[in-house]
Amino acid sequence: MRSAEFVPPHGTRVDINDRRLMKRIMALGEVGGLPGGGCNRLALTDADRDGRNLVVAWMRDLNMNVAIDVVGNIVGTWQVGTGAPVMTGSHIDTVRTGGLYDGNYGVLAGLEVIETCQERGIEPRRPLAVGIFTDEEGARYAPDMLGSLVYVGGMLPETAHDVIGIDGTRLGDELERIGYLGATPCPGVVPHAFVELHIEQGPLLEVNQVRIGAVTGVQGISWQEVTIEGQSNHAGTTPMHLRKDPAFAAAKLTVFLRDLATRLAGNQVCTVGKIDVHPNLTNVVPSKVVMTLDVRNTDESILQSAEADIARFCEELAVAERVRIVRRPLARFEPVIFDDRVVDLVESVARDRGNSVQRMPSGAGHDAQMLARLCPTGMIFVPSHGGLSHNVNEHTDEADLVSGANILLDVMLRLAGTNF
Repeated sequence: MRSAEFVPPHGTRVDINDRRLMKRIMALGEVGGLPGGGCNRLALTDADRDGRNLVVAWMRDLNMNVAIDVVGNIVGTWQVGTGAPVMTGSHIDTVRTGGLYDGNYGVLAGLEVIETCQERGIEPRRPLAVGIFTDEEGARYAPDMLGSLVYVGGMLPETAHDVIGIDGTRLGDELERIGYLGATPCPGVVPHAFVELHIEQGPLLEVNQVRIGAVTGVQGISWQEVTIEGQSNHAGTTPMHLRKDPAFAAAKLTVFLRDLATRLAGNQVCTVGKIDVHPNLTNVVPSKVVMTLDVRNTDESILQSAEADIARFCEELAVAERVRIVRRPLARFEPVIFDDRVVDLVESVARDRGNSVQRMPSGAGHDAQMLARLCPTGMIFVPSHGGLSHNVNEHTDEADLVSGANILLDVMLRLAGTNF
């Protein structure tokens, strides 16, 4: 049977193999597994290498052509049909205390789509591809979505190779060390379309009792590092009015960000995620604080306004508290709007399969936002219990995981037969 617009016999439906999908998710979760649950596969560590090796072996078992590019992105392609491939995929690197589903689910559901097609004799009109993108989390090497950024031509491979990680390692050296410094050039092959299946990583679907999210786009992200330098002194003998206290300034900046998010409301979120205090002693007024700011909005003009407000506040704060404040950008991505045709297709397919659907933006960054620079792109969300992610207790019900994978199957087959 050769039909991308696959229509099963009346009264039947093609579904993925739920047991096989769950078995692969659990097997990959054991690589870098943590006591009590979750896993730690920071990008380009030995655990990441072992996870890559496992998934690449599964790709080759499915007779997929596996290409590894110059930043370690892996693209497995089932070479059927003609033309540019319909691609899915995500990442398999994690944060230090990650769960079993973030990223991994989208990659393994892509393999399950291909194996289901092979078993059922479905040959799409276009090749189907599954991508594994390097360092999506940005937890070891900034920025996040680094591999997909290089894939689409947004960063030179040479620049990526020279990125220094939180542990002092160089990205290019670690790629070579783990055996994933590939030869395939970047930018990579332009897909016909890209769709990413992912857990929501937030609470909205669960709170609203909706099973599927048809993702309309991704919030813009502004990351910056703020260094506040004051004067270290004795905690008991230095009067309060004579202090140059960077910890107090950092606290005021933290409160300002919370107030800013409340004032702008809507989709505005602000986070102080990391604070390092020096010398970090009980009885010493600190000399320096280094902190990170994470500011996001779906509206670029509002995001720019928030950044300007932060800059002005830092200038005023430095004068008021007699400290020196230096801001350094870490990452900056504008909001991304996904292709309406792909979003509509996700919603239509999900409803055809009897699911409730909510159109929604993503609050987290994803590789799909990079691929949207190249081709029509969309995402499928399934619920996250309690909105938890980047957490060893991250959980999505098996029924929801299977539903999402079945929707991915239908969407990819439709995309492989649709003229955009």
